[in-house]
Amino acid sequence: MVAQGETGGMPGGEEHWTAKGEVRLFLWRKRAPGPAAPRGTVLFVHGSSMASQPTFDLSVPGRDDASVMDWFAARGYDCWCVDMEGYGRSGKLRDINCDIANGADDLAAASRYILSKNGARALLVYGISSGALRAAVFAARHPDRVARLALDAFVWTGEGSPTLAERRKRLDEYRRVNRRPIDRAFVQSIFTRDHPGCADDATVEAFAQAILALDDSVPTGTYVDMCARLPLVAPQALDMPVMIMRGQYDGIASFDDLLAFFRQLPNPDKQFSVMPGIAHASFQQKNHRLVYELLLGFFSRAEPVYRG
Repeated sequence: MVAQGETGGMPGGEEHWTAKGEVRLFLWRKRAPGPAAPRGTVLFVHGSSMASQPTFDLSVPGRDDASVMDWFAARGYDCWCVDMEGYGRSGKLRDINCDIANGADDLAAASRYILSKNGARALLVYGISSGALRAAVFAARHPDRVARLALDAFVWTGEGSPTLAERRKRLDEYRRVNRRPIDRAFVQSIFTRDHPGCADDATVEAFAQAILALDDSVPTGTYVDMCARLPLVAPQALDMPVMIMRGQYDGIASFDDLLAFFRQLPNPDKQFSVMPGIAHASFQQKNHRLVYELLLGFFSRAEPVYRG
C-alpha cells in the first residue's frame, strides 16, 4: 500500500494490490480522514475501454466534483475500484481476451481483499456498461458479498441495442485478436455516438488523457461477450436489492430489454431509474450530479422493517 497525493480537498488515495492466482490486480482506495466507521463500502467496476481510476477518480480543471470516489468519500463511504486483468496497472501478461467471466473472477479476488481489510460484511457494488455485467455475474456467484447492486448502462439480451448492432459488424475481427487499439478519437466517439452534447469538452479531454496514460489497447473479451454471448446472467440469480440505471440517450440497451430483466428481479427492494440528459459514461456527463445523488439514495436507503 502506497499513499498518494491530495486530490480535490480529499486525502490522498491508497494503492493496494491483490492476486488472482499469478495475476496481480491493482486496487485504489479513497476514504475521508478520521476514526468514524464508514457508512458503507463501495466497489466501483469499470467498463470495456478504460481502467478504473480514469472512470471513478478523474481530475478535471475547474470541476471539483469530477471524482465520484471523492464525492462518496466526503459523505462517509469507504470507496474502492479495481483494474480488471488486462487494464491499467493490473497484470497484462496472459494471452487471453479477458471476458466477462474473467472480470467476475477479478471481482471475487478484489472483494475478498477489500472485506479482509475493513471488516465490512458486504459491499455496495456499482458497475457501468460491461462493468455492470461483470458486477452482475460476480453478484450471482457471491451474493453474500453484495449488500446492494447498481447496474448502469447494463445490457441483458442485447435486443434492440443500436450500439451492439454496430459493434457486431466487427465481431469477426474482435474474435481474431485478444486486444484492440484505442486512441483519443475512440474515446471521443464514446460521447458522440448516442447524443452529442451530453458531456463538456474539458471533461472528455481529461478523460481521454487519463485513459491513454494507462493503455493504448484493451482486451476484446467483453465486446465478444456482449455481441455474441448474451444473456450472461439470469435476473432470478440476483436476490439482493438491485437498481437499474439507464441514461435517456444511451444506445447500449433498449428500455424493453432492461424492463424485462427488471420485472424478473426477485427482491422487491428494486429500482429502475431513467437519467435525463445522460448518454453513455454517466459520471462524465454534464448531468453527473444527478447520477451521484441517485446512486447515493439507493446505497443509503434504509432496510425494510416489515417484509410481509
